[in-house]
Amino acid sequence: MMSPFRLAVPALVLLLSACATPVERGPAPLTDATPEQMVAAVEAAAGDGDGELAVMPLRDPMVEDLRAQSRTAIAARDYDAAAAALDRALDIIPDDPALLQERAEAALLQRDFERAGALAERAFALGAQVGPLCRRHWATIEQVRLVAGDAEGAASAARQVEGCRVAGPERY
Repeated sequence: MMSPFRLAVPALVLLLSACATPVERGPAPLTDATPEQMVAAVEAAAGDGDGELAVMPLRDPMVEDLRAQSRTAIAARDYDAAAAALDRALDIIPDDPALLQERAEAALLQRDFERAGALAERAFALGAQVGPLCRRHWATIEQVRLVAGDAEGAASAARQVEGCRVAGPERY
């Protein structure tokens, strides 16, 4: 014969679980793209920048080595190693918009969408706000908002992508 205590414990667990508040979830994602597809969309949005104004700063050789390590790691699908290399580069030059954007894209690949959005926004705020890099910032933000189920925010970010196009100066 079972003791009353052995029957009471499962009954108590069932009773308490019935009282539990259901977990509220945010809106459903508006995309089923993989992180790799998201990064491909970001790269496609940037375009080639041909005939357009683009700001290209001088690069630190050590940072360039770390960026190359990151690209190699991404090609090998080792997204944590890619992110680590970019984090080391950001330790050297913390406010480089291109590095921040590359780190945002690595965060997309790691499925760390909140960080990807924050990094892309910071990169935009620090950058030239025109050209291919600007489009990458906003395309990243668009992807993050799609994942968050924010249709209005994603549409707004998509409009900002086009606002980054500025024709280069005419040459005579």
